[in-house]
Amino acid sequence: MTESRIRRVDLPEPQYGFGGDDHVFVELDRQMSFDANFQAMAVTQQIRERDLDGVIEVCPANASYLVRFDPDVIPPATMIETLREIAESTDIEEYQWEARIIDFPVLYQDPWTHETQMQFRDRHQDPDSTDLEYCAKINGYDTVEALIDAHAGEPHMVTMIGFVPGLAWCHQMVPRAAQLEAPKYEQPRTDTPARAMGFGGAFTTPYPVQGAGGYQLFGRTPLEVLDIEQALPDFAESMVLPNPGDIFDFRQIDRDEYDQIRDEIEAGVYEYTIETVEFSPEAFFASPYEYNRSLTEALD
Repeated sequence: MTESRIRRVDLPEPQYGFGGDDHVFVELDRQMSFDANFQAMAVTQQIRERDLDGVIEVCPANASYLVRFDPDVIPPATMIETLREIAESTDIEEYQWEARIIDFPVLYQDPWTHETQMQFRDRHQDPDSTDLEYCAKINGYDTVEALIDAHAGEPHMVTMIGFVPGLAWCHQMVPRAAQLEAPKYEQPRTDTPARAMGFGGAFTTPYPVQGAGGYQLFGRTPLEVLDIEQALPDFAESMVLPNPGDIFDFRQIDRDEYDQIRDEIEAGVYEYTIETVEFSPEAFFASPYEYNRSLTEALD
C-alpha cells in the first residue's frame, strides 16, 4: 500500500463536438482517471434527472460521454450550451450518487479459461507461462496467489458499459500506484468462454458471451451479466446487469460454490446479493481503503 489517498487530477477544459446532426460527444480528458470518470457519471446522471425535452439517450464512458438528441426539439447549439451549464454546476467534491454494491464470486485459475489460454500461447507475450503467472511477474508479485489476493482484495467500480451488450469495464478502487496493469495479448484469441474474467490495461471485464478476445484471463465467474431471456429475477427490468457506477466486490470461490451457483442460475432461481449505498467521491478520494471497507460491509 503505497498511498493512502487518491491523487486528484486537474482536468482540461471539456471538448464538445458533434457526431452527425443528432449526437454530441464530450471529451473530458485523454486519460482515464477517477476525476474524469466521476465527472462523466455525475453530468450524465444530471442530464437524466432533468429529463430534458429532446434528449433521447445518454451514454457515459471512462473519460467522456455521448448524448443523442432530437435537433428538431433542441437545437444543437442549445444542446451544447445546456451541457456546459450542467457541467459547471456539477462539483464532484460535493456530489453523491446511489450506487449498487454487488457480490461477485470468481473461480480464479478455473479449468475452462486455462484450457483456452493454453490453446493460444503462440499469441501471448510469454508463451511459457499462464496469464496469471505473467501478470503476477510484471506487477511485482512473487506468486499467482498474491496477485489474486490483490485483485480480489479491493472492490472494482463499473466505469463504462459497451463494445458488446453487458460488457462492463471495471476499474479497481485503489490509488494509481496500487493499480494492476497488463497488456492485451499480442494477437487476439479467436475464442474466449462466456463469463471469463479478462484483464487488460487496468480494467477487469467479465465477458458476457463466448467470442474473440485479447484480455489476460484470470478466471471465470458463475454469474451472468447478460440475460437476454430475462429469466433470472435480477434481470426483470433489464437484460443487462451492470450499470456505470455499480461496484463489484470480486470474491474468490472454490469449484463447489461455483457449481452450486451455476445450478441455481440454470434453474432460474439464483438471486444476486446487491445492496445500495450513497457513494461519495470526496470520501473515497480522502481515504479509499477505509471507505472501500465501509462500502463492502453493506454486503455482510
